[in-house]
Amino acid sequence: MSRLLIEASTPLCLLQDTGRFGVRHLGVTQGGAADWLSMSWANWMLGNAPDAAVVEITLGGFTVVAEEDCVLALAGADLGARVDGQAVASWRFFSLRRGQTLALTQPVLGARAYLAAPGGFDAPAVLGSRATVVREELGGLDGRGRALSRGEHLSYSGAATPRPMPYALIPDFQQAQPLDLILGAQNGAFSGRSLFDAFNTAWTLDSRADRMGMRLLGTALEYQGPAMISEGIPLGAVQVPPDGQPIVLLNDRQTIGGYPRLGALTPLSLARLAQCLPGAQVQLRPVVQEVAHRQQVECLQAFLRG
Repeated sequence: MSRLLIEASTPLCLLQDTGRFGVRHLGVTQGGAADWLSMSWANWMLGNAPDAAVVEITLGGFTVVAEEDCVLALAGADLGARVDGQAVASWRFFSLRRGQTLALTQPVLGARAYLAAPGGFDAPAVLGSRATVVREELGGLDGRGRALSRGEHLSYSGAATPRPMPYALIPDFQQAQPLDLILGAQNGAFSGRSLFDAFNTAWTLDSRADRMGMRLLGTALEYQGPAMISEGIPLGAVQVPPDGQPIVLLNDRQTIGGYPRLGALTPLSLARLAQCLPGAQVQLRPVVQEVAHRQQVECLQAFLRG
């Protein structure tokens, strides 16, 4: 077993994997990496299983010291990573010698970086996952939903089979792309003007954002349908509360809700949204389910091709 000593951390540095499934009827949310695509590529670069546990580092402030020589991988946001003061680019694997320090400081491009180790980081599985959900006190190093803290150790015991990330598949966080949305059951109950505005105006990400949801600020949308009975909430659901400002619900969302929904973002769009900082502008684009499914299949096939 090998270990990394955590020298610095924040409440936004969490152990994550793909999340919990089959438990929402118990009122337990999914959890898991907000940018599942970056997490998956971080694991891919070391030959890990796609659901191996990684560290999700949001906005930086995370430092570890290697207690043995090791190979790690970084994917996702550029958070100014440095090894003993020397810059380390994201989307690559790299070596740390015993005693060397890896520090991720602050956002340069994107919001969330993912640190992977050979075989994934060790932690007890709770309801089938190591994903940290602080609100529900589930997952993480001790299974109780705590963020990573200074003085703790990240252990792992796998063997690395490192391989370089295909350059052509590295997401471009600088390129503005619409967020694809599959229309939902209530979209026909919004006013015609609201439906036009929803997909033809820019939305600004509010500072009120966390792993539960991101609020979009813009022209208020008007729902004209009847009051709703609470129903299950899928990942990426775009709810519209009475103030007309949409909320995109993320991995740590509630399991049921009674606000009308425009629809749900596709998994690929959710990964892009997870890398957006407050104040960024985004635009919604309607897509049909068949198109979203084809895009997802093509993305997953890229992992097989390498």
